[in-house]
Order: sequence, then structure tokens, then C-alpha cells
Amino acid sequence: MQESKTALLIIDMINDFNFDHGNILAEKAAVIAEHIYQLKKQCNAEQIPIIYINDHYNLWQAELGKIISFCTNERSKSVIEKLKPTDEDYFLIKPRHSAFFGTALHTLLTQLKVTRLILTGLAGNICVLFTAYDAYMREFPLLIPENCMASVDDEDNKYALRTMDHVMKANIFSYKENTIISTLPSS
Repeated sequence: MQESKTALLIIDMINDFNFDHGNILAEKAAVIAEHIYQLKKQCNAEQIPIIYINDHYNLWQAELGKIISFCTNERSKSVIEKLKPTDEDYFLIKPRHSAFFGTALHTLLTQLKVTRLILTGLAGNICVLFTAYDAYMREFPLLIPENCMASVDDEDNKYALRTMDHVMKANIFSYKENTIISTLPSS
């Protein structure tokens, strides 16, 4: 993979939705999955690395295939099929909410010489927001496509977006197909 100053993080989209209000989040995930898929295609075209960060589902010795198998069910199947990582994508398992906490993400970003992040995924007000906090503390400028993240509650999602905008000075935008990522300002 060619060096890129930007990386796309796809957070918790490989998901079983077996939790309180999981049915609501599964419906919202199905909507944002198409936008993330188009964004991922554009990132591939621009040789921007794609990094999946996912919950471990208590499968600590698991690799990608085992997690996909565990998570695939009636609620999740369409999202997983659309966004399943390819061999060129990176895949990390996280123990908590932030993609940085207890993972090799920072080391990977350093090796890839990444200086800016695009954050997408679930849940916007939890794992995406915690990742944004940690990225901000590590001085990564953030691009947040608002139509590529979702929370159970829409107001919670709006709060997360406002926080990323006002506190972290993230560039909040609505992703449209064929948007050239490398031309987007950081804030």
C-alpha cells in the first residue's frame, strides 16, 4: 500500500446486534452501510488504507473469519456482506470502546505514516466518539462523514457530532459518492 496521510477507520460494523436496542441499531447500520461502502471504494481508488476496528465478542483468540462467522445472523447479514473486509484491509480487535485503547492502532498508523483519520461506524455516541477523543488527544485531525455513523438514539448521534465539531474541530460533512477525500480540508 502506498503511503497515505489519511486512513479510513470502520468501527464495529461487523456486529451481531444482540444487545438492548440492537434491532434499532441494525436498521440504522443497514442505511449507513451503503455510504460506508461508497466511501471505502473511493478510499481504495485513492490508495487510502482501510482499517476495521471491531469488538472482540469474547473471542480473544479469534481472527477475522471467526468474528464474521460469530456475528452473522438475520439482523447483521446484509451489513456484513456489504462491508466485509478484503485481504488488503487491516483488521484489529479492540477490548473497549476506543479503537486506540489496548490495540496496535497507533503503531499501525505510525508505520503507515497516517496523520489524519476518517471515522465511521457504530455507535456514533460511544465507540466512534471515544475513538475521536483518543485521536484528538494524539493530534490527529478528523474527518467525520455524518451519514457514515449511527447511534441508537438520533439525538445522541447529533450530540456526538456536535462534540467532534466544536471540541475536536473535526470536519463534519455528508459523504457523497466520488467525493475526492484527499481534497477535503481537515477542519
